[in-house]
Amino acid sequence: MSTQPPDHLAWVDGWESTGSVEAMREFAQLIAKVNPAIARRAGLSASELATLELLSQEPHGPVALSRELGVTSAAASGIVDRLVSRGHAERLPHRQDGRRTVVVISESGRAEVLGHLMPMLLRMAELDAQFTEDERAVVERYVRGACDALRRLV
Repeated sequence: MSTQPPDHLAWVDGWESTGSVEAMREFAQLIAKVNPAIARRAGLSASELATLELLSQEPHGPVALSRELGVTSAAASGIVDRLVSRGHAERLPHRQDGRRTVVVISESGRAEVLGHLMPMLLRMAELDAQFTEDERAVVERYVRGACDALRRLV
């Protein structure tokens, strides 16, 4: 009995899969399911969760949000309205241009997202602690290379 994972791309000439490639494919499939699951649990739309993720990195203006989300400015405004009404985001005056606004994540919004992500983050930290520095460097190089492959696709 073979311990090799099933080779789903065996029909591609010259393709030879490995356990690490199959594991990364599985990881990519699972990661695509994370945001919809978190959004459901939090009672948010996928766009609202994506907005909170963007805002957790840095404040955004409404135009930048619409561009990042790939929606119209009216749709982005509606998303922000819903997040503000739930207390997950705030509209503040822009520091340099008081006529403009900037949207920031609130502590409530940050807690909502982190509360759902924390079990996964803690498990990943436990796993990470099992590796040596050299092993972490190899894993990081592999994952960053996989990210580069995905970036080239999108």
